[in-house]
Amino acid sequence: MNDEYGPDLLTLVDDEGKEHEFEVLDVIDNDDGTFYALLPTFEDPQQKLDAEGTYYIFQSIDNNGEEELAEIEDQALLDRLASQFEAHFAELYDDDDEDEEDHTEE
Repeated sequence: MNDEYGPDLLTLVDDEGKEHEFEVLDVIDNDDGTFYALLPTFEDPQQKLDAEGTYYIFQSIDNNGEEELAEIEDQALLDRLASQFEAHFAELYDDDDEDEEDHTEE
């Protein structure tokens, strides 16, 4: 039950076999496919500060029945997705700010 409110984490393996852990920020499912906005996780606090605001967008693809995440080659699609994700992030954070204000005024 404790994991219910924790971050959703994914581990991806790159072409060289190295594992990278990411937090799932958001998922968009549209006519172009399913896309994930992922935030890298870091053990070193300085690396986390240096990467602040950096996230990656991957496309979910079916590879013989297995879901894999792949880089997006189409720059126009990547730009559209980044705009959609950022608009959604703004909505989420604006709602959080309003909720905090509502609770502090009571």
